[in-house]
Amino acid sequence: MNTRRILAGALVAVVAAGGGVAANHWFTRDAEVAQAAQPDSHQDAVQQLWTAPVTGVDGKPQSLDHLKGHPLVVNFWASWCGPCVEEMPELSQIQREYASKGIQFVGLGVDSEKNIQTFLQKVKVAYPIYVTGFGGADLARAFGNNAGGLPFTVVIDAKGNIRSTKLGQIDAKSLRQTLDTL
Repeated sequence: MNTRRILAGALVAVVAAGGGVAANHWFTRDAEVAQAAQPDSHQDAVQQLWTAPVTGVDGKPQSLDHLKGHPLVVNFWASWCGPCVEEMPELSQIQREYASKGIQFVGLGVDSEKNIQTFLQKVKVAYPIYVTGFGGADLARAFGNNAGGLPFTVVIDAKGNIRSTKLGQIDAKSLRQTLDTL
């Protein structure tokens, strides 16, 4: 009886290990395929950015299409996100420093229009803010933010190539280094 249980347990362990090996192979292969496809998917993300439905803080529909051909820093944020709010003064300062080099910062609020309007009455930001609503999370995912977390920052060069992405608060030194290469 004990021998049967041991053999049954061993058989279950072998089957589970085999399943783990097979699953690892499939997931690794899928990750390699996804990684190989990443440049195209990032190009798609940039195209989605230009056509994304956004509104100004005044509630009027806007387009980001006018930003094509310019180096761009896109910051996904929300008024309820502590780290987002904390990094905004630093992003504003860096925007002022790099504006003369033609680098434009844009804030995409993954939040309600009302929350963003209330926030901007209290906090002055040196770059344009647009409202994406919660659809902005889908746009951030297109740029590789699979966690859906905020803040999320993307640097795009004048040719539309993604130079960097950062989930979480920016590192000002690192961001400046990236901007200096544009």
